[in-house]
Amino acid sequence: MTSVSIREVAPRDGLQNEEPVPTDAKVALIDALSGTGVRRIEAVSFVHPKAIPQMADADEVWARVDRRPGIRYSALIPNTRGAQRALAVGFREIEVVVSASDTHNRRNLNRSTEESLDDIASLTPLIHEAGATVEVIVATSFGCPFEGDIDPDRVAGIVARVRADGADRIAFGDTTGMATPRRVRDLLSAVRPDLLHFHNTRGTGLANILTALDLGVTEFDASVGGIGGCPYAPGASGNVATEEVVHMLHDMGIDTGIDLDRLISVAETAEKMLGRTLPSGVLRAGPRTRLV
Repeated sequence: MTSVSIREVAPRDGLQNEEPVPTDAKVALIDALSGTGVRRIEAVSFVHPKAIPQMADADEVWARVDRRPGIRYSALIPNTRGAQRALAVGFREIEVVVSASDTHNRRNLNRSTEESLDDIASLTPLIHEAGATVEVIVATSFGCPFEGDIDPDRVAGIVARVRADGADRIAFGDTTGMATPRRVRDLLSAVRPDLLHFHNTRGTGLANILTALDLGVTEFDASVGGIGGCPYAPGASGNVATEEVVHMLHDMGIDTGIDLDRLISVAETAEKMLGRTLPSGVLRAGPRTRLV
């Protein structure tokens, strides 16, 4: 393996779990990330502002972003109205989420997993007709804080359903950081995603990525500074920090196309923007090549 693709999710998944950030700061964050060499950015989500007030200004943010050639920007949508909004402003990579855990799905989307799957089936043709792609993110794939362990066969069944209904891509989300290398192997032995989204809530994020790399996965989500989480699940803090993932991969001789120094600079900016210490170790200590 010589290269890995990283999607930066701080502007959406990261900021949705923070106190609302000014629009100017969101635009500046996306533009700064666009200058690091990142080739994929999850920019906004088109959800009802009462559900996620942190994303209430999604239309304005997207209108003001300096969209750079060669970067793929995506948006998360919860339903048909969200898809229509995202498509109307030009997004051509659409993400929709469903939880493997029925309890979490009801907390997150106020409906059952089966009802969400039916909704995705009706959304997919609408998105395709607009010339866009559909990525289905299966949340709580590695465990649920309400239900505990999730049977890999249940995740495999969801994947089979959404692929049959036309999904272009599949991602597995470790929504509250319950994955371990053992559970990554168990799930990926049953069914394979296109992309993995790990949290570092319990300190296993990088180990899980290494395990997935050994199993042939080459696409991962990460969030600068390690910000993010799920507002509808307890203990969901802490996406894997993009700079920690890049630091590890580059030392292994695996290319990401990302400038680590610029990325750390963006993490410093994000920390100032949020006004708190972020959990990234590389942000704290710098890369291993930094000498005193």
